[in-house]
Amino acid sequence: MMIDPDQAAGPWRRILVTGASSGLGAALARHHAAPGRALLLWARDPARLEAVAADCRRAGATAQVRSLDLADSAAALDALAAEDAAGAIDLAILAAGLGDVRGRGRTVEEAAAVVRLGLVNFVTPGAMAADLAQRMAARGRGDIVLIGSAAAAHSLPFAAAYAGSKAGLARLADALRVAVAPRGVRVLLVQPGPFDTPGGRLVPAPAWLTRRPEWVAARIARACERGQPRLTLPRFFAALRWVDRLLPRRVRDRLLRALAPDQANPP
Repeated sequence: MMIDPDQAAGPWRRILVTGASSGLGAALARHHAAPGRALLLWARDPARLEAVAADCRRAGATAQVRSLDLADSAAALDALAAEDAAGAIDLAILAAGLGDVRGRGRTVEEAAAVVRLGLVNFVTPGAMAADLAQRMAARGRGDIVLIGSAAAAHSLPFAAAYAGSKAGLARLADALRVAVAPRGVRVLLVQPGPFDTPGGRLVPAPAWLTRRPEWVAARIARACERGQPRLTLPRFFAALRWVDRLLPRRVRDRLLRALAPDQANPP
């Protein structure tokens, strides 16, 4: 069944949000909480996750929680199959992710950190998106939101694993979008800058570049409703991608090294 991608919208009744216990994931869960909606909330911390679920229930939604670590890709895919079999997922927001910078005294991140960030930021959400895309394509409808990062466009020497994992996610999201758009499924890649959260403060940023998770969540929902393929927030980072490409390599490399936060600088 071929469907005009511009017509493939509709109300979301059953919504999956990963990383829903804090930060942007929690803000997205609360934003979508409304009567008539069923929220499937995933995260590692069961206590914080239940607190977010309680907020969503007070807003009139039903909310089920699942404590799960996305470093276990097989478990995540099994859980996803069970959730979708219980009721078709209309909207999947894959917001779970990890941030990291190299430790003090190190030149690059530890190998174990590269593996973990690769699994949580790219492999598992990518596999979940592919699995859901196939299921949604068979139904002729559905929306998938992948939360990447503005860092994906830059070779950050103090956070190579983070930038690399998000760059891989960005390419996968665009490829999936091209594949499933004719089948009525829409894929949105979100590439936000820093958040005003404890994790987001690992890399210091000017206040004018930092956004509250609630602000970002509202704009993600609007972009998804419109069927946008990509959203970069704030817009400054879209322009910064072109600056990165146009600068002479030596100048760019010097600037990137200078951006390292204090905890990522060797003594």
